[in-house]
Amino acid sequence: MTPQILRAKDRTPAPWKNGGGVTSQVAADPPGAGTDDFVWRVSLADVASSGPFSAFPGVDRIITVVGGPGMALTVDGVPHVIDAPYEPFAFAGDAVTECRLLDGPIVDFNVMVRRAGMTARVRVVRSDTSVRAAAGTRVLAIVLDGSAELQRSSVRLGRLDAVLLPEGDGDSFRVEGVLAIVDLVPRPGR
Repeated sequence: MTPQILRAKDRTPAPWKNGGGVTSQVAADPPGAGTDDFVWRVSLADVASSGPFSAFPGVDRIITVVGGPGMALTVDGVPHVIDAPYEPFAFAGDAVTECRLLDGPIVDFNVMVRRAGMTARVRVVRSDTSVRAAAGTRVLAIVLDGSAELQRSSVRLGRLDAVLLPEGDGDSFRVEGVLAIVDLVPRPGR
């Protein structure tokens, strides 16, 4: 199988589950899954105002600010300031979560996995790197700023373009900016 190139220009924005904002799905499993039936889901969200996050029971989330001044999240009563760009923050999707924007709209990168079947890890790199998906594992890489080139196929990715590597496959990236690498790993027994 060849890597699946996911261009930013091909995404269709949709309302959040709670109607409080807009999200653009980058990729999901199974393909075409909605917010209620994904095993894993990767998306970008435009957050224009403060308010509650949608509840996702049984889901683990990792959120990363990629544009704007940041936000303060209160997760089950515990405050967290997320004002540094490209710093992933993990929390439970079923936690009561309130967002207060710090000084205007933001764009955030979201990774969500069903806790019973999957785990996820987000790494942010700013230099050339190589990745390989282990058997059963998927790797998604997305350019958060600047550009990157897949060395094997010479495919150039612009800002917010992504690539989903097939299980067991890998590639090297020439990074001119900021690249997020998402490892989507099934839990044993899945």
